[in-house]
Amino acid sequence: MTTLSVDLNADLGESFGPWPMGDDAALLRVISSANVACGVHAGDWDVMAGTMAAAVAQGVGIGAHPGFPDLQGFGRREMQIGPDSAANLVRWQLGAAQAMARAAGGRVRHLKLHGALANMASRDAGLARACFQGALSVDPDIVLMVLAGTAQQDAARELGARAACEIFADRAYNPDATLVDRRLPGAVIHDPAAAAARVVRMVCAGAILPEGGHPIPTRIDTICLHGDTPGAVQIARAVRAALADAGIAVGRFTGARLD
Repeated sequence: MTTLSVDLNADLGESFGPWPMGDDAALLRVISSANVACGVHAGDWDVMAGTMAAAVAQGVGIGAHPGFPDLQGFGRREMQIGPDSAANLVRWQLGAAQAMARAAGGRVRHLKLHGALANMASRDAGLARACFQGALSVDPDIVLMVLAGTAQQDAARELGARAACEIFADRAYNPDATLVDRRLPGAVIHDPAAAAARVVRMVCAGAILPEGGHPIPTRIDTICLHGDTPGAVQIARAVRAALADAGIAVGRFTGARLD
């Protein structure tokens, strides 16, 4: 009998100077992969250094988390950007992440797009392809963490890249597997028990379960636990406990290529 296994990831390193964001130290004790902000949508060089070092100390896998240059909007406001510029934006941030990880005694093993950039790339395969080509030009073996069931997954498959298909514990889904706009009611799930139960249902079903519409079958390699969500640590602990109760192991994804 094959035991189900899934990775848990969180977006970390989002503090800026003296302004804290989230409880990274607590989340690092729960997750298996960390997506570290690269100082563009959030974070800075000191925050990156500290986050990378903490991840290495906890044995947590490190990922670069590039986003739009929008500190005030936390990278959640859409920007119009051409494919060449999108590729360069990702290269620039990945390079910074690699340097900081190496200095901390670790390495960047995956890349995950942030916020509005990620949401746009989940709808626009051309944008997703440009961003991923930018990353692959720097590291051909990097694992692309993609929003499962979206144009991001299609682009990673087309590029023949290693990928980790991601679902979200605390976000509601549209019927096309994209995330419900944060401005809409019910888009963010704050109840730890509700988030945990839906994660177990999706992992066991091997499918995204939209709030309305039919199940969307997909490979599920990793579950996102947003570090900036109120109650993030409680949600993370509840999800991990629920997975254990369901006999689902937690461990780093391998990053297999998509069929």
